[in-house]
Amino acid sequence: MPGSPFAPSPLLPTQLENHYRAHHGWLAHWLQRRLGNAFDAADLMQDTFARLLAGTPAQPQTPALRAPKAYLATVAKHLLINHLRRQSLERAWLAALAALPEQHLPSTEQRVEILQALQAVDAMLDGLKPKVRAVFILAQIEGHAYADIAAQLGIGERSVKRYMAEALTECVLLAPDLLP
Repeated sequence: MPGSPFAPSPLLPTQLENHYRAHHGWLAHWLQRRLGNAFDAADLMQDTFARLLAGTPAQPQTPALRAPKAYLATVAKHLLINHLRRQSLERAWLAALAALPEQHLPSTEQRVEILQALQAVDAMLDGLKPKVRAVFILAQIEGHAYADIAAQLGIGERSVKRYMAEALTECVLLAPDLLP
């Protein structure tokens, strides 16, 4: 995109190495301040540079950057948000497990599979438009009727049905990833 700090030319290996040498220290420190954990910060810092190396599916090489700190901070921020959301989801899952009677506890393998499924659903919900996500949560998690959702969100019942169809389509697309 013209005028963007992200120039759309391919990043050469030497440029990547230069960006890494120039910016990995401040990025690791930036992440560590936010996480309070050097090990997680190092992992996210490496993931940030791995994204830079991998680029995007539409663009095999990540663009050479005119503002590398801004780009790296943006990528790291998105990775950090995802990391914190996964941690929060895992804590909620562990709390739910702790509340179950021992005879109802899933096996260790089942726990891992359920947590992975929860993370996939969370990622899918995060990718939905805000109104679609709100409709889905109100209907599927909170159990509200479509008419109630329409009134609560100030939209028509037809929109509620359309948004639910959109959310359920995403669920169907996600289903093969959740099946063993």
